Amino acid sequence: MAAAAATGGKKRRKDEVDESELLTVPEGWKEAPFTKEDNVHGLLEESSFATLFPKYREAYLKECWPLVQNALSDYAVRIFQDDVACDIIKIGSLVRNRERLVKRRMRLIGPKGSTLKALELLTNCYIMVQGNTVSALGPYSGLKEARKVVIDTMKNIHPIYNIKTLMIKRELAKDEELRIQNWERFLPTFKSKNLSKRKVPKKRRIKKEYTPFPPPQPESKVDQELATGEYFLKEKDKRKIKLHETKAKGAEATARRKEERNKAFIPPKEKPMVKAKKAVETKVDIQVLKEKVKAAKKKKLGAPAAEEVAQKMAQREKKKKK
Repeated sequence: MAAAAATGGKKRRKDEVDESELLTVPEGWKEAPFTKEDNVHGLLEESSFATLFPKYREAYLKECWPLVQNALSDYAVRIFQDDVACDIIKIGSLVRNRERLVKRRMRLIGPKGSTLKALELLTNCYIMVQGNTVSALGPYSGLKEARKVVIDTMKNIHPIYNIKTLMIKRELAKDEELRIQNWERFLPTFKSKNLSKRKVPKKRRIKKEYTPFPPPQPESKVDQELATGEYFLKEKDKRKIKLHETKAKGAEATARRKEERNKAFIPPKEKPMVKAKKAVETKVDIQVLKEKVKAAKKKKLGAPAAEEVAQKMAQREKKKKK
């Protein structure tokens, strides 16, 4: 028991370390810059390389070479700074299909370079996508994040997911209390939704039962002729039989063609005639009909009624008397 307690105490001491023993970096601290005084004797080895170029570009290179020398002599290039590094990510071998590589590379760049610009602002790196490589220039922490985003994009993970996590980390780093804590509860978790649409395979291979015996040997033409009795016939008889078979096949084919042609002349089946409905018997008042006929005879078609005519005649006679 005492030994177990001693070992347990040692483990606890190893796991639990005082904060005073941890190495802390004060805020605003920067490493001293590397100057010429730090390397007085110069470089021990010098590397050189040669590149082939067409002859018509010689004049242009001669004009631009003094500008390149002036820029390098004053260390005006960003890569020569102490806190800046460079990383070249090869993406050509990550995806086998060329069309898929081009699509995912365009997804990394985004519409009008918006995704790449957001990644540059979050990682504080300059990123260049060209051909089968992605080159990044910036601090070490930014290069690590940029490499992760590029590789995930080639693995069919959209860069917007990693950009969201970087934005959340950037906001959490500003808080002094949350800077020491674990950030997993704040970071989003994205699951892949690429499920196979086809659950059942199109072609199923049915395994045959295992038998130690080989399959039976197929019959030859001679065996077939012996079974039918054609082997013992003469060549003339065999020819007659073949001609008879061909004629029978031809007759069957002609009969089928005639049937197909005659189908167009066969009348379609007519629908059964609908039986006429019986007229509904209605009781008619004969006297009312007689009165209507008499009124119609007195009144001509389109002529005014007799009462209207009598009223008009009376009005005219009154006007004449006046």
